[in-house]
Amino acid sequence: MGGGCRGECVAAGKGHRYPVEIISHCVWLYFRFPLSFREVEELMLEHGVVSYETVRRWCLKFGQTCANSLRRQHPRPGDKWHPDEVSIKIDGRQKYLCRAADADADGMVLDILGQNRRDNAAARRFFRRLLKTTQIAQGDHDGQAPPTAR
Repeated sequence: MGGGCRGECVAAGKGHRYPVEIISHCVWLYFRFPLSFREVEELMLEHGVVSYETVRRWCLKFGQTCANSLRRQHPRPGDKWHPDEVSIKIDGRQKYLCRAADADADGMVLDILGQNRRDNAAARRFFRRLLKTTQIAQGDHDGQAPPTAR
């Protein structure tokens, strides 16, 4: 059983019918993979977890803690990115697929955007969206204001 939110996910899970490891694994499966409650139930049948409703209650009770734990474990992108653009045909129409990959994290794809046009406005739109949705790892600083261009 691999999982990301083991101990901290269900620390308050004592006193339940099932062991903490089973509860934690069910919650981890639901939040880590695109599974429904019934699919988690099917995966856990070998352990005797029989009700998808039980899985649903566990996810409501312990889910936020587990989701926060998984989010913290996700690697943060570095400050160097490689933009990439490719022209493709979708349904016979020319489209431009833009993506940005992290230079430090073995090419982890940060964002992908398909667009109809290839111009400055489209590039600005892509990078504005990328900067808004991506948290950049900040370097050490001494709390002073950044230098200004003169």
